[in-house]
Amino acid sequence: MARRAGRPLGRTFAFWDTSALVPLCVHQGITPSVVSLYDSYQAVVWWATPVEIASALARLVRIREISSGDWAKARQVAAVLADEWLVIQPSDSLRATATQLVDRYDLRAADALQLAAALNWCEDAPQGRVFLAVDQKLREAAVLSGFDGKVI
Repeated sequence: MARRAGRPLGRTFAFWDTSALVPLCVHQGITPSVVSLYDSYQAVVWWATPVEIASALARLVRIREISSGDWAKARQVAAVLADEWLVIQPSDSLRATATQLVDRYDLRAADALQLAAALNWCEDAPQGRVFLAVDQKLREAAVLSGFDGKVI
């Protein structure tokens, strides 16, 4: 769905939360906006993002928002997209940062790990860096941490 020919080669990097990537895999109301952002921003993601996408897609099947056929197509799209991503690997320092973030912001563990990965990517200098998330709490925490959190 999100793969488009003619994507600019020198795209700027942005950190993509899973909530912003799922609409690239299955059609949702915000999919056109997210596709436009994906054409502009090369994805930097947390190491567990493919697992989170798989979980989100399985949930959409369970609640019958997508069919099993749509699920299979979405998984293929996710796999193709994942080949383009810059992936932030887990580390002890990233875990320590995530632990601090759950104390500072109202974040679930996975969201704290996402934000910690983003801070690791930019070497704790988020000013001028883009953090993309549909999840409002996570986007707000990213903005409070210094990122430019674009509204999708």
